[in-house]
Amino acid sequence: MLPVTLGRRQGGAQQGSSGRVGARRYSGAVEAVLLYILGVLVVVVGLVVSIALHELGHFVPAKRFGVRVGQFMIGFGRTIWSVRRGETEYGFKWIPLGGYISMAGMYPPVEAGGRARTASTGFFQTLVQDARSASADTIVEEERTFYRLPVWKRIIVMLGGPFMNLVIAVVLYAVLLVGFGLPQPSTTLGSVSECVLPATSERQECQPGDPAAPGAEAGLLPGDRIVSIDGEPIEEWADVTSTVRPAAGDALQVVIERDGAERTLTITPLLTERYALDAEGQPLEGEGGELLTEEVGFVGIAPAYETVQQPITAVLPAVGDNVSAVVGIILNLPQRMIDVAEAAFGPNERDPNGPISVVGVGRIAGEIASLDSAPVADRVASLVGLLASLNVALFVFNLIPLMPLDGGHIAGALWEGLRRRIAALRGRPDPGPIDTAKLVPFTLAVVVVLGAMSALLIYADIVKPVSLF
Repeated sequence: MLPVTLGRRQGGAQQGSSGRVGARRYSGAVEAVLLYILGVLVVVVGLVVSIALHELGHFVPAKRFGVRVGQFMIGFGRTIWSVRRGETEYGFKWIPLGGYISMAGMYPPVEAGGRARTASTGFFQTLVQDARSASADTIVEEERTFYRLPVWKRIIVMLGGPFMNLVIAVVLYAVLLVGFGLPQPSTTLGSVSECVLPATSERQECQPGDPAAPGAEAGLLPGDRIVSIDGEPIEEWADVTSTVRPAAGDALQVVIERDGAERTLTITPLLTERYALDAEGQPLEGEGGELLTEEVGFVGIAPAYETVQQPITAVLPAVGDNVSAVVGIILNLPQRMIDVAEAAFGPNERDPNGPISVVGVGRIAGEIASLDSAPVADRVASLVGLLASLNVALFVFNLIPLMPLDGGHIAGALWEGLRRRIAALRGRPDPGPIDTAKLVPFTLAVVVVLGAMSALLIYADIVKPVSLF
């Protein structure tokens, strides 16, 4: 009976322990889900605020220049809530993927500049006439219309929205770089490889017969800080790389600091295949996008990373780099979308540096927030960086010179100013405002294309999402 009794007690204890472990796992899973949702909400709220400030960038100069603004809306579709203050209705709509302000007289009326605009029949002509009629319905006071503003004022109004996104991006980058800092390689070792494997090796684990890594063979350990190599002080990790890579076969005297005491080790880098690096330590790519390799000295060590706060002078260059990256994506957007389609409907993997939709941004935010292995400060910093990049994307995208984007209105105003300038130089009458209503069919085509691309990206972000981890 005793063994049975002991067995029951042991079994009961195991069940209790298993129950506690299960409860902890359940609690951890719930916490991860809640953090994931929190990350998504942070991006949604950040996007809504960014949209609101974008529209505010249009709204303030429009009101300052006397234009009547009938609506200030966040989102599209049916109205969830709105309130009227003075002549403007402020509110939210169901689809938070954009926003708009309704300015009186966005299109010139049927007669403007002394020339009649003849009504025509046909589908596209009907679209044009409907757009003019809808614009005319917003006109309460003729002198308070958008189309009557001087060209420079219209450009300021339309630039106000993207400019606000740029300001938001700069502020968020300042918070990220100056407040939180960026992870940078230190002179302390984060890992030491046991063996030497070529850069192009398909396996990452050491096997019997693999040559031993010189660093491990010499006695280097994670946590060691490299003080000098061959008498040359090491100030940053780039000094280690630039010294070791060209020194294959040469015995190097490496001074390290371990447990507060300095030690000197002799290490001979082994010649092996590694990825080629540029002056900034980034892998070099060939014409086909493949990573280039070269035979260099290898020790088998990697740095530990530490977060370093950046000077305020680093903010604008970081924003500029992000702008350049987004411009590059947009310039190659047709091919990028083909790649996304091939990945979504085929076996190809998504490009982590390619375009993603709001759904993809939300998923990444959720992954960042629920990454329990990372400190809270790092997760917050990553979400700040994500929102900063999102605002850079809004800034660049809205400057594309296509209607109905802000860049399309700016291009129209610039063309009108050029046309009026040429007419004045030739002594001809003022040609009046450009009939931008004629671009409504083209605008509709752009909307359809953008909608199709958005649908494809959303589908791809659901069936084959880009994952950072």
